[in-house]
Amino acid sequence: ERNSLVGSEMCIRDSGKPIVNGSANSNNSYLFDSSILAKSINTNELKFSYDKFELKFNETTNEYWFDLGDNLILRPLKRDDYERDYLKLLEQLTVVGNISKEQYESRFDAMRSSQNTYFTLVVVDQQRNKVAASTTLVFEQKFIRMASSRGRIEDVVVDKSYRGKKLSKILLDVACLLSKKLGNYKLSLECKDDLRPLYEQFEFSLEPNQNYLCRRF
Repeated sequence: ERNSLVGSEMCIRDSGKPIVNGSANSNNSYLFDSSILAKSINTNELKFSYDKFELKFNETTNEYWFDLGDNLILRPLKRDDYERDYLKLLEQLTVVGNISKEQYESRFDAMRSSQNTYFTLVVVDQQRNKVAASTTLVFEQKFIRMASSRGRIEDVVVDKSYRGKKLSKILLDVACLLSKKLGNYKLSLECKDDLRPLYEQFEFSLEPNQNYLCRRF
């Protein structure tokens, strides 16, 4: 249940107009304003049904999240998720390196300052205070197609101890719907061949005469 930056590029296209453009982040601890999720994600529009997917709101903190049951919630990445082993989760996907809390917070702040660009979603086990799964929707603004935008799905990963709970499906379902509501004309990702059946369930497909090339440094 993870996405790798190795393999073929798959994409889905949409010609709809954005109904949510993203606002300034009112929740300073979040990578992006959690109200964007509340405005964009309607349970009836998800591709699959889940045992529990319930929107919650805290009037005191003005925060939104989705209750998935079993002490699991889905929300944007937080600045203090370093303490919830977010980077250790990413180590199950690829090389992370020895990143200090200060380095994490510096990168988080830089990403948050690029408003309407990075939409990192996390599933958190509230009982264990641990990030159990994550993915990132990258919002890339363009001049082409009437100054439109495209989306990219990056870094899909589920902790080994949480696999089998449909968390990758939930993350992809939310990320795809969020991309559509934000007005992306297409959404793409790179994956290994053995993961294609997972992504094809969300209407990703290999496009004819397209190649994914990579140069590493």
